[in-house]
Amino acid sequence: MAAVLVTRRSPRPALETAAKALAVAACYYAAGRLGLLGQLVVEGVVVTPVWPPTGVAVAALLLFGVGVWPGIALGSFFVILTLTTPQLTTLVTVAGNTAAPLVSCLLLRRVGFRLDVSRLRDGLGLVFLGGLGAMLISATMGIAPQVWTGSLEAGDFWTVWLAWWVGDAMGVLLVTPLLLALLRGSKARFPGRHWPEAVCLALVTLGLVPLDVLSRMSLLFLIFPLLIWAALRFQLAGSMLCALVASVLTTFAANQQVGAFRGLSGVEVMVKLQAFNGTAALTALLLSALVTEQRATRRSVQRACRELAEVLEHLAAGEDPTEPSGKPPPDAD
Repeated sequence: MAAVLVTRRSPRPALETAAKALAVAACYYAAGRLGLLGQLVVEGVVVTPVWPPTGVAVAALLLFGVGVWPGIALGSFFVILTLTTPQLTTLVTVAGNTAAPLVSCLLLRRVGFRLDVSRLRDGLGLVFLGGLGAMLISATMGIAPQVWTGSLEAGDFWTVWLAWWVGDAMGVLLVTPLLLALLRGSKARFPGRHWPEAVCLALVTLGLVPLDVLSRMSLLFLIFPLLIWAALRFQLAGSMLCALVASVLTTFAANQQVGAFRGLSGVEVMVKLQAFNGTAALTALLLSALVTEQRATRRSVQRACRELAEVLEHLAAGEDPTEPSGKPPPDAD
């Protein structure tokens, strides 16, 4: 008689996944509430120049796996619940907000995306696949039902759709790499001797960015040297944190229509703000990835040169370079 082996699957992995999904839902909701503080109204529809929950969702899927997707759906539903009464179209919007990060994660995994964003190709993949590409889904599924139900005029579709799409993409480009750098412990950690420079960069950023944003002379371009400084010296964590601070302060000025945004219409404010956020995010992300990749290449070359020098020393001394001790290998029996 054949023995039958009965195995019981431990409920622990399922409980861990459920706990992670609930944590993702809470973080998504909190990020959504923060994002709504910078909301703008375009053609009667509430949009945000930067939608942080998409960045939280993509980072969570990359770190914890696709099994936490119910947390994204739950968090999205509760965020929408704070804005309007749930309707049938709400389910379509929630589905779009969930599907877009899932597609983003799957596309990034397919191209071999590294969570430390240590290569230029990782930065490009996050921009064009994880951000601009995948967020087409959430923007389309969020705006199309409003046109079908008549709550949005068909002529206003592209204006609102563009604002929604760019806002979701900016959430991925600004928030996802920062979370990956902080939660995974970025390789760009700098030694103690760099802390004075980091403090100096922080003080200059906190002093110069508000001055540039609130000035009526439109001095936003002065922020980019800070992004370059942060990317060159502190790579991903420093550059993305600097870009996020600049984006938050610029969004505040846009909401108040002060400084560089004084006297502009709602659409003009949105276009100018999103153009700045997009340029800042691309500069910080791609430059930091490029610098990290070049530093890794330089370390590899230096290590190869040291190994080659050791081999040459052994050869010059008449020793076998394959033997660390320099002794000849024992004779075979």
